[in-house]
Amino acid sequence: MAEMRSGPVAGPQLNALPDNSPLVQPGLRELRRRAEEAGVPQTPHPLTDAFLLRFLRARDFDLDLAWRLLKNYYKWRAECPELSADLRPRSIIGLLKAGYHGVLRSRDPTGSRVLIYRIASWDPKVFTAYDVFRVSLITSELIVQEVETQRNGVKAIFDLEGWQISHAFQITPSVAKKIAAVLTIHLHGNNDKSSLLQHFPDILPLEYGGEEFSMEDVCQEWTNFIMKSEDYLSSISETIQ
Repeated sequence: MAEMRSGPVAGPQLNALPDNSPLVQPGLRELRRRAEEAGVPQTPHPLTDAFLLRFLRARDFDLDLAWRLLKNYYKWRAECPELSADLRPRSIIGLLKAGYHGVLRSRDPTGSRVLIYRIASWDPKVFTAYDVFRVSLITSELIVQEVETQRNGVKAIFDLEGWQISHAFQITPSVAKKIAAVLTIHLHGNNDKSSLLQHFPDILPLEYGGEEFSMEDVCQEWTNFIMKSEDYLSSISETIQ
């Protein structure tokens, strides 16, 4: 019914509309015009409606904010090729098999996707901080295709049990700066189960106070999804096999 209202439509109302709504077209045209005039690369992502809508939805159709986010996306990829160039699953399969990362089956009460990272499963003698962060990039590139994630964002639980000084040595100031430039998720690092259950009721694995499935299940399911997405991830990687 929102499309039948007279007068301007607010950003949140636009955000609730489907991709093919005529009301989202002016925003898409303007964002595409700015991108083309600025000469942003057409690879690895062509300027399709679906791609541009990621940025518009993430900023409630505020064109200036969406344009800033789009510019930062390309700027970051250009400045951090050691992280962004190779997003193929085989580059981080060891970390995935170790159970470092998973995405919960259900969203939180606000509609956000919920990610879990387990520091104890990261062996810093085997995997660098760049490897660890590449896991986040791969997951981000996959879940950002989901309309509900574009609208409601992402939250993450960092389980810091098992944190060692050897992990800290991997996070150099240079690495931290690059990560901070792109990581805009909400963090919940408290291992207190009661606190986590308050934020994420009814969706957590057994290890964090849930009742229906284990973290091993979560990690395996997400690893399988990443591997099934290998063709897409290869298509947006810039290295040549």
